[in-house]
Amino acid sequence: MRLMIFTAVLLGTYFAKAQYYFLGTAAPMQDGCIQLTPDQPYAEGLAYNHSPLDLTRFFEIQFDLYLGDKDEGADGITFVIHNDQRGYDAYGQWGECMGYGQFNPFSQGVGIAPSVAVEFDTYPNSVQNDPMCDHVAYLENGVSRHQESWFGSDSTYNIEDDYLHDFRFRWRPEDQLIQVFWDGREVVRRKRDLINDVFGGATQVIWGFTASTGRAHNFQYFCLRKFAGYVRVETDKNG
Repeated sequence: MRLMIFTAVLLGTYFAKAQYYFLGTAAPMQDGCIQLTPDQPYAEGLAYNHSPLDLTRFFEIQFDLYLGDKDEGADGITFVIHNDQRGYDAYGQWGECMGYGQFNPFSQGVGIAPSVAVEFDTYPNSVQNDPMCDHVAYLENGVSRHQESWFGSDSTYNIEDDYLHDFRFRWRPEDQLIQVFWDGREVVRRKRDLINDVFGGATQVIWGFTASTGRAHNFQYFCLRKFAGYVRVETDKNG
């Protein structure tokens, strides 16, 4: 009979070579990384991978993120998974919304939705309930305002430090668990039925990064380190 086996594999080489769809100021760099914004005001860049994610299977994606070298810069990067009806042309507002969300519920323009996202925010904006330092936060459905954020209990926390920072996003469908690791520390742990409660039953979703600047600005980019997941393998077995 035909036996279905799920086995964990590294898919880093495949996804590193897979093409991205670029919007705005996003562009490939010579070293294989992807620029999201140049160090210029009012820039917005988005990069979506052409290979969708399958939410019925485990995956973990690991990247290096670069958020600039000016502590007074802006605005940050988001990692986003979405099923917006605009598809690969989905984008949010610039500045504090980082190309993902919207300024407030009454402003013109929309965020990327339905979606889940993780923001790496480098500029405090009171409208979004930001702390007065750089931070990480979990977001949903194009809403940039958040109630919780992580900054290591350090009121001077700074990620615009001219270093690459390690980011991992892990999805475990068997227990509907999202985990986010930042520089080796778990900063988000949330149980969420993504398929039914966020994406309306859809299992194939688009993923990528968004970023923007405002009056303040920084050079911002990302680099893939590893993609691991489960793939289905069929084998013959007598019985």
